[in-house]
Amino acid sequence: MALSPRLDLRQSQSLVITPQLQQAIKLLQLSSIELADYITQELESNPLLEQDDTGEAGALAESAGNADDRSEDGLSVVDTVDGQDESPMDVEADVADNDAGLADSGETSFDTNSANDWGAGGHGELPDLERTLADTPDLHSHLVQQLNLAVADPADRFIGMYLIDHLDESGYLRLDLADAASQLGVALPRIEAVLATAQKFDPPGIFARDLKECLKLQLIDRNRFDPAMEAFVANIELLAARDLRKLKDVCGVSNEDLQDMIAEVRALDPKPALKFEHITTGTVVPDVIMSQQPDGGWRVELNSDTLPRVLVNRTYIADIGKAAKKADKQFLAERLQSANWLVKALHQRAETILKVATELVKQQDAFFRLGVTHLRPLILRDIAEAIEMHESTVSRVTTNKYMASPRGIFELKYFFTQGLPSSAGAEAHSAEAVRHRIKVMIDAETADDILSDDKIVDVLRENGVEVARRTVAKYRDSLNIPSSVQRRRDKSLALGLR
Repeated sequence: MALSPRLDLRQSQSLVITPQLQQAIKLLQLSSIELADYITQELESNPLLEQDDTGEAGALAESAGNADDRSEDGLSVVDTVDGQDESPMDVEADVADNDAGLADSGETSFDTNSANDWGAGGHGELPDLERTLADTPDLHSHLVQQLNLAVADPADRFIGMYLIDHLDESGYLRLDLADAASQLGVALPRIEAVLATAQKFDPPGIFARDLKECLKLQLIDRNRFDPAMEAFVANIELLAARDLRKLKDVCGVSNEDLQDMIAEVRALDPKPALKFEHITTGTVVPDVIMSQQPDGGWRVELNSDTLPRVLVNRTYIADIGKAAKKADKQFLAERLQSANWLVKALHQRAETILKVATELVKQQDAFFRLGVTHLRPLILRDIAEAIEMHESTVSRVTTNKYMASPRGIFELKYFFTQGLPSSAGAEAHSAEAVRHRIKVMIDAETADDILSDDKIVDVLRENGVEVARRTVAKYRDSLNIPSSVQRRRDKSLALGLR
């Protein structure tokens, strides 16, 4: 059969992420400080954008209602991308070459906090290649990874996140534990227990509350904290005063031993966090503010101080539009298109943050009222389904966004933890909480009553937790707990040695 060239028409659909949607996604995941820097750059590059210095609060920040209220005006600007729906915003602007297309009387205010009609698409800047590369883990990420491995209980993990966020740039914990316990609604010994676990993290010396404790933690890590060294650290001020004779007497060591101890202490790192290059030192500014209303409900509102307000200067277009050449008009039309799109994306970003935060407050109502022990198991899908958005949109919104509450300032991601289903339609249980319950049950075993995995499943089911036997085995292995047969042998051997 001979082959011959021919022309065919084929119709197909494909998902295209336009530069405008790239910009919208970028804005959604920026923190308030990063957003302010971005807006400054846009104001410098676009002559049609101006900063709104009127100081008036935005409509979104003013109109935020109770936690029971939720806006139902559709998907986020990036939700159409995440959900792979057809994007209604990928449209071409009507670039007018006539004078009427550019001359518009007066200056129209586009407050990014207030509701306004969605304008035509514009130009968004793609990120630099360097900015798409993965950064090396910073101190916060490094500690969170260790926390997730070392702490299973969701309440204790929440406390650990709280402690991490209160480290200074040197790695010291500048926090009154009694105040933290009161704020989180837990007993002080529980805070101290989590801190003791966190002080074993890498780098050694992290979470110390003063220099002496920092040196002590590092010496313990090196297995060098003997009584002589303990006395040396407790009287470290004598070394600073060069009173070596008294320091030697306090430690009860010889001159040679004292010199070795001095050299060993000087080799320690008094500021263990400084070796991490990517430490965020900026002040946390809450994006959302919640407060309790007289009727007992919660009021959730945006922090107007973090919401940039910009104006599109149409007077500038009207002044130069008539005398402008065709190329200049084209440039102005493109800048107007870009300005309109930026205003639209900023407004939708603020609206989406408010919607997600409001739903989070509803879901974690017990935590805000009763404390961290009542933290509810929650995953991104729960919020996404409740507000009819895509999970990746919720993930972007909750990253680097903070909420000021009566219990303190927390990142929105604090409130997510994996859950296991309950029987009889009861509320889900945290997977970490189930691990903790398994450990408690096994710790309470006696030699005559060793719990098999099947027996643990039955006990958990009686308490309303539906979990498979293989899941219990997996959780037991993750806790480094041997099988029931091995535990029975170990306890019998221990009894025989007594």
